[in-house]
Amino acid sequence: MLPSPNGAAIAAAVPPGVRVVAACLRNVTAVGTWLTSHGYGIPDHPVVVIAAGESWPDGGLRPALEDLLGAGALISDLCSQGAGPLSPEAAAAKASYEGTADLARTVATSASGRQLATMGFVEDVAIATEEDASALVPVRDGDGSFVSG
Repeated sequence: MLPSPNGAAIAAAVPPGVRVVAACLRNVTAVGTWLTSHGYGIPDHPVVVIAAGESWPDGGLRPALEDLLGAGALISDLCSQGAGPLSPEAAAAKASYEGTADLARTVATSASGRQLATMGFVEDVAIATEEDASALVPVRDGDGSFVSG
């Protein structure tokens, strides 16, 4: 499991009655399928996709390319299953993902990828960019814990 401190903070801040599903490049198709099969991604049941970002050393939010691309991958998958319409922000994330020819190389050479490489986590970056390597769909249950959806 690869940690996501900002993703965890966002999930914890969401009110208890709101469903939270954790997605990344590794489970994007499984999450997209789960969402559409549960009726999400239409105007009456919209999906909010949040690119969690990273933190600067001072604790401030730093946008992260890998999170934008992961959000775009999920949005692209949802659209392929008939979800929509898209907000301009969602359309831009989708276009960023679909326009990235070499996802693994792009993430590895991004600010986050280079930072993780200098910390000795080159393999973690490679693992994080393995698209659809997992069918697990983490869904937050009523007590705030994530369970398999």
